[in-house]
Amino acid sequence: MTSSTGHEAQRAEPHQITGLAQRLNWLRAGVLGANDGIVSTAAVVVGVASATNQFTPVLLAGAAAVVGGAISMALGEYVSVSSQRDSENALIEKEREELREDPEGEFEELVGLYENQGLSRNTAEQVAKEMTERDALKAHLSLELNISEDDVVNPWQAALASALSFFVGAILPMLTILFLPTTLNIPVTFAATIVALGVTGSIAAWIGGANRLRAIVRTCIGGVIALAATFVVGMLFGTTVL
Repeated sequence: MTSSTGHEAQRAEPHQITGLAQRLNWLRAGVLGANDGIVSTAAVVVGVASATNQFTPVLLAGAAAVVGGAISMALGEYVSVSSQRDSENALIEKEREELREDPEGEFEELVGLYENQGLSRNTAEQVAKEMTERDALKAHLSLELNISEDDVVNPWQAALASALSFFVGAILPMLTILFLPTTLNIPVTFAATIVALGVTGSIAAWIGGANRLRAIVRTCIGGVIALAATFVVGMLFGTTVL
């Protein structure tokens, strides 16, 4: 027979996850970086390979796409997440100031928030009193803003995850386009890219709790459009490539 203590521990386990925002932050950045690395690099090398069958131009274009893309993704993530972090820190500081200047008013606000969740006035006051005594700032941040002072997103983490995952995603199209025979490299790169995009689309949907099939189809269609467009451009202007 399972003890009540063990049962409570089992029930509490999913709610004891700390740093959730940080984990989702780098997971999201990693998946998006890998997706961009696959699509943008594949599009560049397929476009150049459709214009010329020479090894050097394809290698140089692919290398430039990988380096430039990884840096661009890292900078984009850093700026975006830094803005989010600044906003979260500003909200935390604002809430801390309000608690310092008007603790009674903030207490009543907390009571009202608990009442809005369905608690009676007496119960809401008791809960608010206990939460305020334990950690007033944490209670307000959680209930009002759904953020935690200890779980503010990290822009460096997002930037690094994005850059590394972009590089990893770019490896597949680079290998297939450079080291397969010219009669096979473009179709195989197309196929490998679509498969890889299906994987990243599925992972992205899993992270966000969305429909996986819809995400896979959407991601793959975008990849097909990008590859087809650069392939056509390379074919059209291939005669001008030396």
